[in-house]
Amino acid sequence: MCGIVGVVSSTPVNQLIYDALLLLQHRGQDAAGIVTQDGRKFFMHKAKGMVKDVFRTRNMRALPGSVGLGQVRYPTAGNASSEEEAQPFYVNAPFGIVMVHNGNLTNAKQLREQLSNTDHRHTNTESDSEVLLNVLAHELARASSGEQLQSKDIFQAVRAVHKRLRGSYAVVALIAGYGLLAFRDPYGIRPLCLGKGADGTVMLASESVALEGTLHQLERDVAPGEAVFVHNDGRVESQQCAEAAILHPCVFEYVYLARPDSVMDGISVYQARLNMGETLAKRVVSTVPPNEIDAIIPIPESSRPSAMQLAQLLGIPYREGFVKNRYVGRTFIMPGQATRKKSVRQKLNAIGSEFKGRRVLLVDDSIVRGTTSKEIVQMARDAGAVKVYLASAAPPVRFPNVYGIDMPTKTELVAHDRTVEEIRQVIGCDALIYQDVDAMKQAVGKINPNVHGFEASCFDGDYVTGDISDVDINAMNEGRNEVEEDDEDAQLA
Repeated sequence: MCGIVGVVSSTPVNQLIYDALLLLQHRGQDAAGIVTQDGRKFFMHKAKGMVKDVFRTRNMRALPGSVGLGQVRYPTAGNASSEEEAQPFYVNAPFGIVMVHNGNLTNAKQLREQLSNTDHRHTNTESDSEVLLNVLAHELARASSGEQLQSKDIFQAVRAVHKRLRGSYAVVALIAGYGLLAFRDPYGIRPLCLGKGADGTVMLASESVALEGTLHQLERDVAPGEAVFVHNDGRVESQQCAEAAILHPCVFEYVYLARPDSVMDGISVYQARLNMGETLAKRVVSTVPPNEIDAIIPIPESSRPSAMQLAQLLGIPYREGFVKNRYVGRTFIMPGQATRKKSVRQKLNAIGSEFKGRRVLLVDDSIVRGTTSKEIVQMARDAGAVKVYLASAAPPVRFPNVYGIDMPTKTELVAHDRTVEEIRQVIGCDALIYQDVDAMKQAVGKINPNVHGFEASCFDGDYVTGDISDVDINAMNEGRNEVEEDDEDAQLA
């Protein structure tokens, strides 16, 4: 999960890209980068850290030009500690290309071998994004045959890219002297949308909030398998470049990843979370009688809409029982288990009066590793709760995710190979209620009937690309870097 943005304008874009990345900061806090183009020259600045820390006044002044792109990074492949793997990535041939990528290639290892042995292109990092960039560069060189680049050549190259890549990818690339190229994988797993400003500026971004927050009008989502090319003068051309494209967006975007004020593939994230609260209500009633619950309390922030809807339907008071420190990163993205455990108490503080002597139902958007949930349940007990029930607006996370979300190994998932009762015992709550998989899909899907299905492999084990086995997952995990955190608490980054 990363956040990407690309802009073609008639005025300088450095501040605009910076502002858009701030709006996408929730999608990645590990590193940030911006490239702008002035004439035929690229100007780049990237580093580890949050957007506000990576870019100072001197850096912004060194990013001239009216065309550019940027990324906020959350690493799921390659070396999380390497500043070299911060994006954008650059290759000088053909034409000069810079690229940002949101997603995860599942055949990166095979592609890297092809690039070296057949395409004779060199990659210098372990990042799958650098692999993707070199595949794109190679196919652009083949399509153009050394001639002036035409739109038809670009779309031909993307068609060839789709045939070679497996996994999830939303891509924005700048081709020096020509314009901005964006495309999305044939399943549309990772999001990408297109918008325009009143002055004719064209922007592509991971979420609609980046458009609206910078005063651009959302026009549409980039379709799965589609390529969009924006000329330097703002003209937009698009073409379907995949043979069998079908929309299956990642359902976890609606559960947790995206901002609630975004609309993705015609689905309001906020409405999706309200709907999940509605279906969750039926599960709660079948497990805990409503008269045994004194208050419903969300675990900030993504669970709030679901918790509010749940409280309204059950007629139980909704209360804010936790105060969030907004200056601590999202614990789901924390690299090590020890860091994650330590950060929970720094991130959340309980309001004692909302818990003391009460039977409370805590609502979370999802439960992944269980470490955070266990800590929060204990916080509620320490604050005086006499009963602590826990409800998840999402189903049990039982399988690894290979499409760009940090759920890499089965052993890290608290729900893997455990019954709900066994999970409850691990977490330490008095009752544990999970959303149903089919109910979740229906709750989100009914907002836009044109969505044919969802990528929900972490819940149901069904990998939509159809090419994933346990052997593949193990091979991908071998490439991940271990991050040492307090000896025995070391976990994979």
